[in-house]
Parts: sequence; C-alpha cells; structure tokens
Amino acid sequence: MPMDRLIPVLEAHLDELDAAGTAKGAESVVTGVVPAADGRGPRFHLAGEGDKEFLRMNSNSYLGLGLHPAVIEAEEEGSRRYGAGPGAVRFISGTYDVHVELESTLAEFHGRAAAMAFSSAYATVVSTIVPLVTGETVLISDELNHNCIINAMRLARPQGKAIYGHNDVGQLREALEAHAGSARRAIVVTDGIFSMRGDHAPLAEIAAVCREFDDRYPENVVLVVDDSHGVGAFGDTGRGTEEYTGSGPADVLVGTLGKAFGVNGGYVTGDASLIRFLRESSPMYIYSNPITPGEARAARTAVEIVDSAEGRALLAHLRGLTRRFEEGLGRVGIETIPGPHPVVPMMIRDTGRTHALVRHLYDAGVLVTGLAYPVVPRGDEEIRTQINADHTEADIDHLLDILAAWQG
Repeated sequence: MPMDRLIPVLEAHLDELDAAGTAKGAESVVTGVVPAADGRGPRFHLAGEGDKEFLRMNSNSYLGLGLHPAVIEAEEEGSRRYGAGPGAVRFISGTYDVHVELESTLAEFHGRAAAMAFSSAYATVVSTIVPLVTGETVLISDELNHNCIINAMRLARPQGKAIYGHNDVGQLREALEAHAGSARRAIVVTDGIFSMRGDHAPLAEIAAVCREFDDRYPENVVLVVDDSHGVGAFGDTGRGTEEYTGSGPADVLVGTLGKAFGVNGGYVTGDASLIRFLRESSPMYIYSNPITPGEARAARTAVEIVDSAEGRALLAHLRGLTRRFEEGLGRVGIETIPGPHPVVPMMIRDTGRTHALVRHLYDAGVLVTGLAYPVVPRGDEEIRTQINADHTEADIDHLLDILAAWQG
C-alpha cells in the first residue's frame, strides 16, 4: 500500500527539525579502533574520514572497560559456549545461568537482596516505574530527569503527577505535603547523575524527606533512583551517587551495563519481593529478549573488575584526569560546572559559538557533543565532554591545546 499522502507529511516534519536546528543529522560511523599506545589512549576511525584518527570525548564508557581484554574475552567465551543470541524471552527459554550469575553479582555489588537485568537501562526505567504506579499513586520527578523517566511518567496513569525544581528539596517536600492524605502511594524518582551537566542529586536530603513523609502514605513513599551515569564511575569504589552522598540505599536503584561497565543492558535492584513483582509485571522484561549470554558474561566480568583493586585504581585515575581537565579549562578561559563526575560541560552560552567550537574540535580530530539552542535554553548552550579512564594525561593536554588555539 503506498504512503503517498503520509510521506510528504513526514518530510515536512523533518524540514522543520532541520530549520530549527534540532535534527540529529547523519550519524558518525565508527569503522575501526586504534588501540592505546605510546602514552595516548585509543583513537577511532570514522567512515568518510580515511585514516584520520579521532580522540573520542563523548563516550559513556567511563572506565574504558568496553576495550578491556578480560571483558572482551568473557564475551567471546560466552558466545562460543551459548551462541550469539538468547533465542527466547526469559520466561520461555531465554534465561541462562550467566544471566542469573550476573544478577546475583549486581545485587551483591549494591548490597541489595536481588536484581534483574533488562535489554537496556531505558527499558529498565520504563518497566520499573509504570508497574509500580496505581490509580492511587502520586508520581514526583525532578525537572531535569532523563527522557526515559519523562516517558515513563507519560505512560503511567497515577492519581497525580508533580515536577519539582532541579534538586529543589523544598519543592519536593511541598509536593509530598500536597498529596498526603489523598494518595496511598508516593513514588519519588530522580536521576543520580544528571547526564547533561554532570551534577548529582542530593540523595541524602531527598531520602530524608521521603522518610519524613513515609508514615503519611499508607503504601509508603518509595524513592527510585536512576544512577546510570553514576554506577561504576562515581564514588571511591564505583557504587555511584549513593556512595558519594552517603545517602544509604534507595528503595529502587536502576543502573546500566552500557556505560561505566562497558557492555550493554540495564538492571534494577532492591527488595526480593519487589524484584519478583517486576519479573511478573514488567512488559519490556516479559516480552523482550534479554541481553545475550556473551554480554551477560562480559558484564559480570566488568562488575568484578570495578569491585577490585584494579577498579579502584581506574576510578582514581579517572578522578585525576577529570580534575586535570577542569583546571585546564580555567586556564584557557572556558567556563565549566566543576564537580567530581567525569561529565565535564563546557558552557559556551551561545549557539553560533557552540557549533563553531564543535566543528573546530572535529577538524582537529576530537569528537564531542554540542547542545545548542533550541535544544537547550538560550544562555545554556554547552559542549558536553566525557572523560574516560582509558584517556591519558597526554590526551587531556592535547585537547586543552586545541581549545587554547580556538579563536571563536
């Protein structure tokens, strides 16, 4: 059946995105990786760029574990033993012993009773929040939470929804006060690390407010934290925002296997009855294939590396590189939002200059992510850089030299 009347509508929408500057555009295609050598980290080849090598400063692989020999070997061994894919959803015949072992390792790593793995962190968030929401639930969210949380709130059908100002614990308290006595259950959800800016939620204060109001909700005030950018990359031992803030465990913690752990997939961890409930009610768990057995084996190896002396050394190195870059930005006159997380935003605060600096860096062989108006408000235009533990001090200094040479 032809789509002769629909296609022009779709094309008009695409034209609007192009005109507004919000279209993602053509994707860079990685064609090869040049291993780290001679005091510099890995470099990447892109389609259409010949032999030109790029320093990747926009990767979520914060510890560089995606290129770690032991992680690669674990994935290869898992694939040889079990095959390339799981072949079914979990409740039919897609659960392998490596999935169960990974979940046990994750629960132990986080000090929880149980955990369950999903195909992605996005699927984890949506399939955790939506089943926990009833018609007598109020759902309360930070205004800068990730798109996965925003869409979970859109899909859920609570009694009420509330958005509090970014990290504004006072507004969170007001929202809980407003719904106490009417809603039976409150779910407070926040990112641990806010990925665009690299700042973190004040989890200790948020948890305290949740405890303060808990008795006023018959089915509790439940704190859900998506710490996908924190787990593995934040805190002295990589336990994320909970460790850094000293908040104690959130009721429900979501993490990812696709960022600091360097593999693929997402997970949720918490009380054993909670996890059993989610296995019975989470649509993207029940009706979607899990990560492959090879990925599960690789992810478990990555968690074990983080939870070791090698992991602590990688985290210390990552913190040192982050400080080096932030201090260097001050010397070259580029504003940032300082903090210990390896997301380091360069606050350019002008759309034209943001685009120009992204192009300057690309031409010099550096990959970054620019966020300009209207994607962000005027005055908040930035370039997000992400430090990885497989970068070197020479890489950071090379990037700073390129920035110092910019005449924008």
